[in-house]
Amino acid sequence: MSAREFKVERWALRYARIALGAAFLSGIADRFGLWGKTIGYGDFAHFVQYTAQVNSFMPAFTIPFLAWAATVAELVLGIALISGVWLRWVALASALLLVLFGTAMAISFGLKSPLDYSVFSASAAALLLALHSPGSPSQRSNRPNWSEPC
Repeated sequence: MSAREFKVERWALRYARIALGAAFLSGIADRFGLWGKTIGYGDFAHFVQYTAQVNSFMPAFTIPFLAWAATVAELVLGIALISGVWLRWVALASALLLVLFGTAMAISFGLKSPLDYSVFSASAAALLLALHSPGSPSQRSNRPNWSEPC
């Protein structure tokens, strides 16, 4: 890999990391009304209602827990992605969270819903980020050879 390719790859990984983290944090802002009361959920009560719809196959008593668990997970993952800490594990956890969400959407609303909202695409991006993060097997064997001519 040339030095230029290495720089482009680093910027692409940074872009994926920040885009995924910002998406998680935007969802948090939405459910607490920071984007406005008439946009998206607008408040946490409406998010809990949506959580119940997405997880229509789950018992009703689990819904508040699922809403808070998703909120905490997205907050922690969003901050960690943007700051770049524990990137490989955070990206893997993000991919898992997104595939679980997409699967729940598909069960409750049909496959079109998670495809329209690019949930599986985001999960795939998170998985690629995990595979190309520092410390991953691909990075250990793919380090640039700076003595190689560009």
